[in-house]
Amino acid sequence: MPQNALPFLLLGLLSLAFSSSLRADDPLLESLAPVTTASGERQVRGVLRARNQAVLSSELPGRIVEMPFSDGQDFNKGDVLARFDCSAYQAQLNAAQAAARATREELNHKKQLAALNSVGRFEVALAEARQAQAQAETQVYQVQVKRCSVTAPFNGRVVLRRAQPHESVASGSPLLEVVDNGTLEIYLLVPSAWLGRLQPNQAFDFTPDETGTPLKASVKRLGARIDEGSQTLLLIGSLPEDARGLLAGMSGTAHFQVAE
Repeated sequence: MPQNALPFLLLGLLSLAFSSSLRADDPLLESLAPVTTASGERQVRGVLRARNQAVLSSELPGRIVEMPFSDGQDFNKGDVLARFDCSAYQAQLNAAQAAARATREELNHKKQLAALNSVGRFEVALAEARQAQAQAETQVYQVQVKRCSVTAPFNGRVVLRRAQPHESVASGSPLLEVVDNGTLEIYLLVPSAWLGRLQPNQAFDFTPDETGTPLKASVKRLGARIDEGSQTLLLIGSLPEDARGLLAGMSGTAHFQVAE
């Protein structure tokens, strides 16, 4: 065999092995494929996800003094979820506010002297600059004091505490995982061949495994791209307004009437 033919032979063997590993009866592909019932109904598996969910983190280093909500407890938007020991930041804010008052009095005095031609414009401008600097420092410490409390960004429930009261954490450390189960959506992977047959607000049924109760859902929006490997498209569905007892992470089956 010529030596220059060896690379082409190896490439052909690799291609053959790769193509043989992607069989039509591959279990992974079968699990992604929708199921067709005897009545022509198409079934697709899906999961419930919340639009409002977050992992809240500390914005400054410090010691936690209060975390009033435990795992599974409900809270309202604006509630304090975690509070830090803020004595040092509060003391710095008090000092900055006192310095701002002093510079304000100094500026007023300089302006009075300037009206009597006792000082020049340079002294007045310098006093104005010192007051602006003191006000800026006060704003910095006000922001730090505000960060001593972590407030709820929406109505929801605590999924998991990542930290506990009396612990000292670094800036950026996760504190709480929260979720709003009132903003649930249905996430489905449907065949890309359905793209031309799905319309916004199109109705379909979704039955959560945990409840077994069919729900009248509708197509809310479609994904932005098709997965070239599985030839599937993300579909987000909306639940009926009267749906109750549902939690993020529940899985179920969606039933579509899609023509072949």
